Parts: sequence; structure tokens; C-alpha cells
Amino acid sequence: MIWMKKLASRPIDTVDLLSLPVFVATMAWESRVLARRELRELGDLDSATNDELSDPTLPADPLVPLGYERRDTKASLTMLAGNVVVNLAVAGAVGAMSRFVFKRRIVNLHATTWSLPAAMVAWDFMYYWNHRWMHEIRLFWANHVTHHSSERYNLSTALRQPWSGYLMSWAFLPMPLLGIPAHHVAKAGQINLLYQYWIHTEAIDKLARPLEAVLNTPSHHRVHHGANPQYLDKNYGGILIVWDKLFGTFEPEVRRIKYGLTKNIRTYNPIRIGYHEFVDIARDVVRATGWRNKLGHVVRRPGWRPTTGPTADPAAMSAA
Repeated sequence: MIWMKKLASRPIDTVDLLSLPVFVATMAWESRVLARRELRELGDLDSATNDELSDPTLPADPLVPLGYERRDTKASLTMLAGNVVVNLAVAGAVGAMSRFVFKRRIVNLHATTWSLPAAMVAWDFMYYWNHRWMHEIRLFWANHVTHHSSERYNLSTALRQPWSGYLMSWAFLPMPLLGIPAHHVAKAGQINLLYQYWIHTEAIDKLARPLEAVLNTPSHHRVHHGANPQYLDKNYGGILIVWDKLFGTFEPEVRRIKYGLTKNIRTYNPIRIGYHEFVDIARDVVRATGWRNKLGHVVRRPGWRPTTGPTADPAAMSAA
């Protein structure tokens, strides 16, 4: 979830202000609920093999939460505060870009009873692709990795947001280009992102089957935050999970989830949480030989390595 990215294109409104006490109240509720349950230990899956994390032949694992940890929650809330400050700083530029595109729209739609629902579907569709691109292009992943950096999964994780969201500020421009009124674009984004807050929880197991079939749910989004091999780069949807089913990126929750990154950074330092992947990209670009390899470290998938040179994949070099 790209939480509060909406602040980069419109002023803070009453809904935003009311959401803050709601966040506090619901996190307090969730913490108490989880404290009364059997909890598993952080790192309990560190020694599990990829086969154990992914074995489809075993019965589905029961949901056993990890719960809260003070330093982890503090880090997530710090990232939220920084996210809001950065987005407010670039709000004028992003808003001007949106207005520029709307003036050059190729379709002249008007605000009607159906334009907000249409905007919500369009925003959710664009969110799917925006989210997917952030997992498939390393420069964009450097922005989004912040949200995946926690090894826990609770409502505070929803608020662990990046300080470089402006990198993706272009992703929803097709909506004003197609003539969707600006206020409906903003409202659709607000509703979508508020919806995604509640799905960051282990206090809720799977919902009724008809809801799981259509909507993004806590179960589906837990999968998205998993580092298990079969869960990587799955379940990108915002409100609707149908996009993942249409485009082949859906994965149900079966194995117990190892949250976080494939290589966790194990820090509560907000600067490192926000910028560690940018530093790693710069280091790889400097060390790589040849412009193709340098560019590959920026625009290829996260984890990509060239076959030769100082930053080459050891497996590829040994095979050669």
C-alpha cells in the first residue's frame, strides 16, 4: 500500500484528520486481541528451507500471529510521519502535473452519479499495475521496499510508508488524461488507500468465500508481504483481488508466512529503512562494468545480476 500518497495531489481533509485517531484506536484494539492469543516467535521460520516454506502437499497451516513489538511499531509510525512531510512538500508540483494532463484530456467526461464508482474501479486497476511495477523494476522497488521491510504484520505495518513516493507520481495520470474529474480521482484514491489499512492484520483469518473471491482481504494481503518463494510478487490488488486472478499473480494463503524481505535489513533506523535500497543501487552501479550492466541494476528486476563483472551472479559465473 502507498499510504497517504494521496496527500501529494490534494489538501488534507476531514477524513484524513479523523483517520489518525482511528489508527490509534484500532492498533490498540489489535494489540490487545493478539496479546490474548498464542503467538509465534519472530524468526521462527528463519531455518526453514524453501521446500518447507512452499510445500503445497501439506494441509494449510493455522494462522498464528506474531503480534506487536515496540521498536518495530515506532519505526513504522516514524516512516508515516516522514511520508506525510515529503508528500506535502511535493504536493504543488504533483498537483500541477495532474492539472496539466487534465487540460489535455482526450475524453471529456463529466461528473455524474456513476463517475465516482467508475473512478474507483479505474484507480484500483491503475493501482494494481503501479504496485506490480514497483515489484518488477528495481528503482521503483527502492521506493516500495520500505513498506515490506518489517518482519511483523499488523496494522502499524500499513503505516510504514516510503519517503520517495514522488517516483511513482506519474502512475495515475491516465485517469485525468481520460477526463475523470480531478476531485473524483482524489476521492477514489482516498477510499482505496483507507480500505487497505484494515487488511494489514493477523487478528482476522479468512473471510467468507464469496468475499475472498472478489475482494483483497487480510489473508490475501498477508501473502503479498510474504518472503516464502511461492508468495513473492503475488496479490498486488488494492480493493479488488480480481486483477491478480485476471493477470496471473494470485496466490492463496496456505503455508505460514515468513514476513519481510528475502534478505532482511534488521534495523529500526528510519533513514536506513527509507533509503537502503537506493544506496545498494548506487553501489552496484558504481561497481558494474559497461553501461548495460549499470542500467540493468536500475531498471531490471530486484535481485538481477549480470553474468560477468564485479556485480555478476556467482551462479552464472560458475556455470560459464
